[in-house]
Amino acid sequence: MNATDLREKTPDQLRDQLVQLKKEAFNLRFQQATGQLENTARMRTVKRDAARVLTILNEKATAAAGEAN
Repeated sequence: MNATDLREKTPDQLRDQLVQLKKEAFNLRFQQATGQLENTARMRTVKRDAARVLTILNEKATAAAGEAN
């Protein structure tokens, strides 16, 4: 997932993607706890992708607040 691709999306699309990533992270944590997780590196990428989406959402919110003033 690229930050440039995320910047092209609307805030609603970003929120939907964040929900999906959080669900996936939950499922991965559950799999790890039960010993069924095969690809441990996926946890790291999901967490980083979620952080990336949050960063872009915050950038968009700051830009919108700056334009309102």
